[in-house]
Amino acid sequence: MHMGTMKFKQRGREEQAEADGTEEGERVGKLLGVEAVGLYTAFVKPRIKVGNEFVTQGRNVNQVNYSVGAMSKAVFDRLFKFLVKKCNETLDTKQKRQHFIGVLDIAGFEIFDYNGFNQLCINYTNEKLQQFYNHHMFILEQEEYEREGITWAFIDFGLDLQPCIDLIEKPMGILSILEEESMFPKATDKTFEEKLNTNHLGKSPNFQKPKPPKPGQQPAHFTLGHYAGNVPYNITGWLEKNKDPLNDTVVDLFKKGTNALVQEIFADHPGQTGAAAAEKGMLSIQKNIIFLCRLLALLYLT
Repeated sequence: MHMGTMKFKQRGREEQAEADGTEEGERVGKLLGVEAVGLYTAFVKPRIKVGNEFVTQGRNVNQVNYSVGAMSKAVFDRLFKFLVKKCNETLDTKQKRQHFIGVLDIAGFEIFDYNGFNQLCINYTNEKLQQFYNHHMFILEQEEYEREGITWAFIDFGLDLQPCIDLIEKPMGILSILEEESMFPKATDKTFEEKLNTNHLGKSPNFQKPKPPKPGQQPAHFTLGHYAGNVPYNITGWLEKNKDPLNDTVVDLFKKGTNALVQEIFADHPGQTGAAAAEKGMLSIQKNIIFLCRLLALLYLT
């Protein structure tokens, strides 16, 4: 939480960010076992590898804010996985398990005045889970009625969700185009928007032009027809958020810090000096799809 409130400002006319007060950074440094000065330097002027040498790269405010956000999420994600692992180790009886009780806790469907990359991921997950629920609770039950000879007018409760799901996940769908654009160094929010419109506007009823924004609202770039309603999405920064790169200089700082827990949760990250890890280059949306597929596979088995 403290890391997310760290403030930065642009230095004069330069394309260089600098700390706008250090109070929050000092709290973060104390909690994570690193010096605040080194933490701020790592965010605004990280070291990157060019050929066989490391050079310092200046970052503007937007780049630093994305970097801080990605690192905040990484700390939370790794700490959460650490806690789950410890709970499982504590509760493990070493006996073979045939049954288990699971609790699925997900974020609800989100429709805000401003809907971005996070809302698309959450709403896509809800579409898939709602389709699973409809199929499990209604379709399979109706098939049971037919087998038992009960008179019943068959209703396909899940069919209307498929067009939206296809629009999001199929080849040349929204996620596919996002992934493709994230691979191109010169891709921008504008080129991403143009590809979305070229492939889907006027071709899919679920992909629509957004309504004009209300006073004080940021304009949306497209509207998606979900089962719970039409959601206008703003794609600003999606390419950068999808890459979700961790600042290796900050990771190295954590790994060399004094907080043993922070060292442990980042132990598998190669940082700047370690060998490249398989997951390091994985896009954010790819991780979401993998986790969602694993979840659905587990649900279908229960």
